[in-house]
Amino acid sequence: MWKAKIWAAGAVVALGLTTTGCGPDSRANVTEPAMALNVDDDDHKAYDQVEFLGNPLVSEVTIVKANHDAYNRTQPYNTATFLPQTAQFVTGVAGRPQDLAATLGSVLYPDILVVDSSKDPSTAGWLSWALANGWGGRKLSDDVVDVGLTAIFSSLLSPVNASCAPFQLPLCTDNVGASAKGFTNTFPYLASPAT
Repeated sequence: MWKAKIWAAGAVVALGLTTTGCGPDSRANVTEPAMALNVDDDDHKAYDQVEFLGNPLVSEVTIVKANHDAYNRTQPYNTATFLPQTAQFVTGVAGRPQDLAATLGSVLYPDILVVDSSKDPSTAGWLSWALANGWGGRKLSDDVVDVGLTAIFSSLLSPVNASCAPFQLPLCTDNVGASAKGFTNTFPYLASPAT
């Protein structure tokens, strides 16, 4: 039985390699997001990827809702196929200039959290690798909603058609402060939910 499962997994991998190619140039030609197939070595079960989240707010805010399922099933190297939708959101919905859309696109795609371990870890923070030559990653304390809204709508990166000052109402903050409970010293480090 286990031999049949291994053979089937091998056939799926071989089929995937022959239909999509394996060179770095072949990735640029992919137009349909690929669905991930992960095989767990412990129990030989195959799982379908149903959710994908790299940088906060990319899919939730800038990708057309009808395309969320396709985005959730894509792989990080394939996310740039959605870059035109993000650019359209920045220029169309937010009314911001094309150069701001290009800047945000260059930072948000591919949709991965970047960590530059050659930098000082005290400079960690969401998008710090791109905006402040920092370590990158994401701290639990990062207010990614306010940072994302500020990047899109505020005068921080471009004053043209800005809707608000950085981290201010009406559109550059969700106006939700940090949790008063704080973080814990053990995994998963998050405070208990508010009731």
